[in-house]
Amino acid sequence: MKIAVTGKGGVGKTTLAASLARLYARAGVRVVALDADPDANLAATLGYPDPDAIVPITSMQELIAERTGAQSGAGGTYFSLNPRVDDIPERFCPEHLGVRLLVMGGASRQGGSGCLCPESAFLRALMTHLLFGRNDVVIMDMEAGIEHLTRGTAQAVDALLVVVEPGGRSLETAARVRRLAGDLGLQRVWVAANKVRDDADRQFIRNGLPDMDVVAYVPYRSEVVTGGQGRGNIDALLSGSVGAEIAHLRERLDREFGAPT
Repeated sequence: MKIAVTGKGGVGKTTLAASLARLYARAGVRVVALDADPDANLAATLGYPDPDAIVPITSMQELIAERTGAQSGAGGTYFSLNPRVDDIPERFCPEHLGVRLLVMGGASRQGGSGCLCPESAFLRALMTHLLFGRNDVVIMDMEAGIEHLTRGTAQAVDALLVVVEPGGRSLETAARVRRLAGDLGLQRVWVAANKVRDDADRQFIRNGLPDMDVVAYVPYRSEVVTGGQGRGNIDALLSGSVGAEIAHLRERLDREFGAPT
């Protein structure tokens, strides 16, 4: 199962991504959490002991040069478009409580753009391996868009979860993401509503996104918002009403795509 999570900044997408990753890891499923947001917070949210010590993939320049065989010559820089990446998750991505974390880094948007350079080739190969070459559950915490996905890799994503809150700008972002996803041929674009206080909030989101499937209504909790969207406290978060709704979302994913083992 491969799930990409996106949404406007501040809506709680990293908390949702971390929560899903933790729920699957608790069930004994192999999980890779991919932090593809340049403002990387997934490690802290998952409770990694020293998140700032985790080296992003884009900072591993010696590794990228070695794997791509990058060499500069009179005609420019020459490198392999298909570098070896199958050992990267096990060798270079730390694991905590059953979740293996891969932080792409601040330049990661190049992986899905038109940039042609060793770093881009390496990131594209790594993304392709994670989506096509592994049986793990892959949860991708993306920025407010889907720039990291190419037309090819989008086909491997089972669902794109767009996290929204009861606010106009959040819904505008969701609509824009849906259009971009359609351009890539990504079929399942679902909405996960967060910070929902009451039926009025539910109706606001349904009215604002009438053509999108809202698969979760995560309740508002002040301690989650003031505490940095559950940063480092995912287990406590999952024990309450927020966790119950995210567990229902996981059940929906399992029904749609089959429970991973």
